[in-house]
Amino acid sequence: MKHFLSLVAAFAATVSLVVSCSNDKSVSLTRVDPLEKLLPETTWSYPYSEVEEVAAGEHATFQFALRSAVNLEGLSLSFEALTDDAGNKIESVTTGFVDYIHVGRTTPDPGRDAIKSLSGMYPDRIVDDAKDWEVPGGKTQPIWVSVAVPKDAAPGVYTGKVLVKGKGVKLSGEIAVKVYPVVLEEPTLWVTNWFNAAESSLKHFNPDAELYSEEHWDYVRALAKIMKESYQNTILVSVGLIESKADGDKWSFDFTNFDKEIEIFQEAGVLKKLEVGHIGGRVGLWNSPFGVNVPGVAEKLPIEDPVAKNYYSQFIPALVSHLKEKGWYSIYCQHIADEPANDNYESYVAIAKFFKQYAPEAPIIEACHSHNLADIVDIWVPQLNFYADGYSFYQERQAAGDEVWFYTCLAPQGNYANRFLEQPLLKTRLLHWMNFRFGATGYLHWGLNQWRGDDPAYESTGINLEGGNILPGGDSWIIYPGDKKLYGSIRLEAMRDGIADYTLLQMLARKDEALAKEICRQNVYGWTTYDMSTLHFRKSRHDILEALSN
Repeated sequence: MKHFLSLVAAFAATVSLVVSCSNDKSVSLTRVDPLEKLLPETTWSYPYSEVEEVAAGEHATFQFALRSAVNLEGLSLSFEALTDDAGNKIESVTTGFVDYIHVGRTTPDPGRDAIKSLSGMYPDRIVDDAKDWEVPGGKTQPIWVSVAVPKDAAPGVYTGKVLVKGKGVKLSGEIAVKVYPVVLEEPTLWVTNWFNAAESSLKHFNPDAELYSEEHWDYVRALAKIMKESYQNTILVSVGLIESKADGDKWSFDFTNFDKEIEIFQEAGVLKKLEVGHIGGRVGLWNSPFGVNVPGVAEKLPIEDPVAKNYYSQFIPALVSHLKEKGWYSIYCQHIADEPANDNYESYVAIAKFFKQYAPEAPIIEACHSHNLADIVDIWVPQLNFYADGYSFYQERQAAGDEVWFYTCLAPQGNYANRFLEQPLLKTRLLHWMNFRFGATGYLHWGLNQWRGDDPAYESTGINLEGGNILPGGDSWIIYPGDKKLYGSIRLEAMRDGIADYTLLQMLARKDEALAKEICRQNVYGWTTYDMSTLHFRKSRHDILEALSN
């Protein structure tokens, strides 16, 4: 036994010596396709394309697997600028260590493509400011590289290096980007991730900030920046930002905070469509009717209630008048109450009709579970599985002039595409290929930053809801809080790149509609069946860019 332990000690000493050599085999940096999720226990390498092919104006993403037989300390990342043979440069490059997030409660219906993690840890948060990162021996560490290719980038192949430095270790990994003579158009897919800038969320960004202080507005600016970077263009603004004051039966309204929030998103270039938040909700459990919120009244009131009628007969005209005065009315749409279903649609219709009395031209947008809202809802946002089940109905609504989007949240699960931590990144990216495949012109998700608990971003996101539902890991948020900063995620990057894919497919469809549809069909076979080969996906991207270049 002593002889065995001495051998182990000698081996450990040998490893600690050779790890300081940059060419040591016990430390490796290996290219991996960025659509593959690396788990802490991953020990193999996936095939990948040698060159990332993009249009000008897109992002080129790369992933490396850092592995070591011993602990690595003091790690940091840097990058050598991408250059082509003519000396042209692409300098906007972000690098980061990918942090692992724990999923305690697995998705109840995970689907055939679900990724099984023995540790319950899944890669997600991109830490782009790490200066002293540690990697335990034997644990795979993903490293992320995102290259923002300018719209005016010269076509050609650009090469560069990501550098990993730490105590006793120095490694480099090469990347290559082929920029096609194609310029990505401004995405027209409507995309909204509902955000939370209230106190429950603000405290995770800046615990000392107070609502509506300058620090609070700094938080909103940070949200707007990360939305802009990921092609979000539709903003949900809460009616709770409008201060209502009663003087007997007369109401007055202060839009100061409402305007401030909208103006921040407008300045950031995010605001292309304005969703004004819900004025009502269920008065009880799921099957209960809808009522409306009235300031100073604890419970939701039926719209027929005199107090409710008095308030909204003043609030709605004031809101419409103010939006017109600010120049926002042309991009405005209104939520009534979330997810009307067949059991309570009549109460929803009553509220909507009352609203339309005072704003007949304002579109109503709603995440909906019922078809009984024709001539009431103007922008239909069915849950993806309900969109599949009622596809012919929604095609009829589009033919009648309505818009149709779709949304995902804690459902659908199973084999449907979504953006859970346990799902492959390719499924998240293919969400927007489904937009193209089935003709939905928008996508909605409730959870940009719906952080919960004292340390929400690094604990399991599973929460028990009414009816035994559990929020799957990753459903509640797709960004992470830091010390007065926000971190993106590999899921957000996959979603961003999927929106770019949608845009390229649209561009190709104007040139060769049959080819665009066939390339899409070869990746999205149907509502729950997709080609999950990353190599095939890269070939499809290649075919799109080649066709657009000819």
